[in-house]
Amino acid sequence: MTSPTRADLARTFHRIGWLSFGGPAAQIALMHRECVDERPWLTERQFLNALSFCMLLPGPEAMQLATYVGWRLHGIAGGLIAGGLFVAPGALVIAVLALIYAQVGTAPALDAVLLGVKATVIVIVLQALLRLARKALTGADMWGLALVAFTAIYALSVPFPAIVAAAAAYGWFRGRGTDAVPGAAAPALPLRTIAVWAALWLAPLPLLWLAGSELYLALAAFFAKLAVVTFGGAYAVLAYMSEVVVETNGWLDAGQMIDALGLAETTPGPLILVTQFVGMLTGHASGGGTAALAAGALTLWMTFVPCFLWIFALAGQVEALLARPRLQGALSAVTAAVVGVILNLSLWFALHVLFASVTEVGPTALTVPVPDSLDPAALALAILAGVLLLALRRGVVMTLAICAMAGAGLGAFGLA
Repeated sequence: MTSPTRADLARTFHRIGWLSFGGPAAQIALMHRECVDERPWLTERQFLNALSFCMLLPGPEAMQLATYVGWRLHGIAGGLIAGGLFVAPGALVIAVLALIYAQVGTAPALDAVLLGVKATVIVIVLQALLRLARKALTGADMWGLALVAFTAIYALSVPFPAIVAAAAAYGWFRGRGTDAVPGAAAPALPLRTIAVWAALWLAPLPLLWLAGSELYLALAAFFAKLAVVTFGGAYAVLAYMSEVVVETNGWLDAGQMIDALGLAETTPGPLILVTQFVGMLTGHASGGGTAALAAGALTLWMTFVPCFLWIFALAGQVEALLARPRLQGALSAVTAAVVGVILNLSLWFALHVLFASVTEVGPTALTVPVPDSLDPAALALAILAGVLLLALRRGVVMTLAICAMAGAGLGAFGLA
């Protein structure tokens, strides 16, 4: 193994940042090729252990893996370089797209293009659901956990953090009788590093409270909480985020929320950058372009600074954490519950894209479609996306591009 210079590290992760399309699986494969196959920076075992470790943490595992690689090679400075450059290109593209969208989001031509993107998002989320279900639902109890999680969030409106906590507790106590694999004692936690990064992460909260900035304080507090419960990838928390952003706080409407995810799917970097898009649209609605940029920067801070905190605090504990079966059991249970949560997200997207109107029925206010409001153009585009992604196995970016052009074509003929 060799250790690169910081300049080499920066050049490599700058390139990875711009090429990191296609979701976490594609991003992790890209990092493996760059840092294991083409450059002897990590061994196969080191890379796989790092990936397993990052999957234990809340937040985007690909970004945290990049941060870990940088940390292992050049300490905290290396982690900042690799993690920062992995996120920066996508954040820049999202900032430009959000500003454009805020200005022309209601133009008919753009609406037709976005209809193709939205229809594709339905299938993208369904594809993610199927992949995760194949890996996570390994027994009857895991299937039951997924069903309970879906029922809890869809029918009973149980908050996502409560579902994560309950699933983790179930998985932890289910493995109570299993002892950890014996091994060397784990290094002591870097308490000073933890204190510094925790203080940096949460510093905006008291400052915004003292400044009386209610909207920005609400944004910061919500996305700080979201960063702690983002287990199972971005799709897992999108339903929870949509509920708070659309239904509870009214920062965006359902169409804007779906557009945010669709546009985030077309950009490099982690999908959780959708939070930046949401923050920018919220800021723009309250104060124009400058407020949008400020809200976007705040959202990025509250979303990604904790990723550095988790890595710098726990990276020295990798072997010890991976040797704890009860922790692994808790993670497995959370992942199974996330399958049910993502099923709810799939249903939420499908209802709001395929139908012009939805209504609430029953004592628990279940969301159901108004059948007469089915949009034939949206249904046709969703079928096209399904054929491309699921049957022909085309890439996400190609499918998004084809469906966006198909939407534009339907719009040109007045059909979308």
